[in-house]
Amino acid sequence: MNGRIVVTGGAGFIGGNLVHRLCENDYEVVVLDNLASGKRENVHRWATFIKGDVRDPSALAQAFAGADVVFHLAALPRVQLSITDPVGTGAVNVFGTVNALVAAQVARVRRFVFASSSSVYGNPPVLPTPENSPYQPLSPYAIHKMLGEMNCRTWSSIYGLDTVCFRFFNVYGPGFDPSGEYALVIGKFIMQRLAGKPMTIWGDGQQARDFTHVDDVTHACELVISAKLPDKANAFNIGAGRPTAVARIAELIGGDVMHEAPRAGEPRNSFADIRWVSHALGWSPQVSIEQGITMLKVKLGLCA
Repeated sequence: MNGRIVVTGGAGFIGGNLVHRLCENDYEVVVLDNLASGKRENVHRWATFIKGDVRDPSALAQAFAGADVVFHLAALPRVQLSITDPVGTGAVNVFGTVNALVAAQVARVRRFVFASSSSVYGNPPVLPTPENSPYQPLSPYAIHKMLGEMNCRTWSSIYGLDTVCFRFFNVYGPGFDPSGEYALVIGKFIMQRLAGKPMTIWGDGQQARDFTHVDDVTHACELVISAKLPDKANAFNIGAGRPTAVARIAELIGGDVMHEAPRAGEPRNSFADIRWVSHALGWSPQVSIEQGITMLKVKLGLCA
């Protein structure tokens, strides 16, 4: 075995894909998930599964015992839900992260990797956006991720815990939950197509996002397990480094569209400067948006 890795939220979309990669590459993997949005069938058969909640310190202590690296992916990753329920989502996203940091510190985990989000940048003044851009959160969810990053830096400076923050940009791919934030527009468009409905575009469709295939995300996660990093508090953009308009996504999927008014709390444009992560980890995205959508369409029978 290459080492004991814990993945909180490992029954979810990104977590499930990460656990699969790690198990297939001979890591000992422990999954902690309360199955509120994740699915038990997403957990690789070789992984140890613990049903538990990040709001429960005892469940975290059990999962983290003997761990080398922790990937903290457990969250309620929905912008609109955070607007309607800031208290409930904050309890998971903010205090759950604090609980996980405490548990990692007590368990003497070597490295703690926090799943942050491009939403911390809001409407950034610079595109592509580098990691030293200022925080400009536009929603409670973005604030939750900002606080998670700040807590990671605090645990590094005060307690010496090696923390890494991965700012994910619009992750998509196999295993997405069409009702979840990580499904984003791609998953929702595909589910509308499968239901024979027009694809709903919020606004004019020219808002651009950096759509990142989950295979590229999990590759970056595997690389960071053993990477030598410059300090004990690092933040990296994990994105394709290429903007794609929502209207272009609809075009690639194919089918009728309908427009609705723009939604609050979402940035107009977002895409990553990935030079820093490419230098630090030797990582670069391999799956283009055209390839990724074609693979999804084939898998779901939408290629006629």
